Amino acid sequence: MQETVAFLQKNSEDGLLSFPDQQEAAGRFSLHIAEVEEIALYHDLLPARYQRNRAMLSIQQQLSLLRSKVAVFGCGGLGGYIIEELARLGVGRITVVDPDVFEEHNLNRQLLCTQELLGSKKVDAAAQRVAAVNPAVRIQAFDTAFCQDNSTEILKDADVAADGLDSISVRLELAEACKNQNIPLVHGAIAGWSGHVAVQYPGENILQYLYAGNKTGHGVERRLGNPSFTPAAIASLEVAEIVKILLKTEPLLPRRYLAMDLYHMEFTEVFFPEG
Repeated sequence: MQETVAFLQKNSEDGLLSFPDQQEAAGRFSLHIAEVEEIALYHDLLPARYQRNRAMLSIQQQLSLLRSKVAVFGCGGLGGYIIEELARLGVGRITVVDPDVFEEHNLNRQLLCTQELLGSKKVDAAAQRVAAVNPAVRIQAFDTAFCQDNSTEILKDADVAADGLDSISVRLELAEACKNQNIPLVHGAIAGWSGHVAVQYPGENILQYLYAGNKTGHGVERRLGNPSFTPAAIASLEVAEIVKILLKTEPLLPRRYLAMDLYHMEFTEVFFPEG
């Protein structure tokens, strides 16, 4: 350990550590890039990829993100952007869950979908993308549909769950599983020009309130469509809430949801009763 620290300190410049130096340290000391990054951050050295974060995130907060785990349900419109942003932020462990493969109609909005990947598993594309963007992030992939039977395994050790699903019934199952396992759930939904974000904390029933009148099937997105910009906007709001939860910063989004109308550029807050 002391040799590794000495190497990193010697090769840093103005407290920043380049990725080639991280790679050299990983090879020299038989470490994973994530382990090198953790050692660096613990000793107040910032990987250069995060230097534009440091005006808003301390090195200790960056280390906290590296040591965090987020489970992302869905690797499509919302999920693809969530995964991308979490990886670029440096969230160290990401679980991705999706049973589907890419189809041509995904090309209009799903960040991970390319012409060459049509027919490929979405979770595989997510893992490949994260490895290309930030090798310090470890990915755990489940190419299966989420259900109560696999909820314990998928959500194991997760600090936060992120909802990128398109099925109301599965969303409600996820909300129940998160409630049972004491995990905050950041929920997002999109349709046409609109979308909303909500956070369900342990002990709450936010999604039950949201979908009280429609607990099966898909939402209105099948009728209103999904352009490229709506999932990007809502996913970014979800990630902002995820980061605040992971870092335990204020203000959070308790017992309310934020509805967004991008056509009229209007935002509306709706508050829920406690419980």
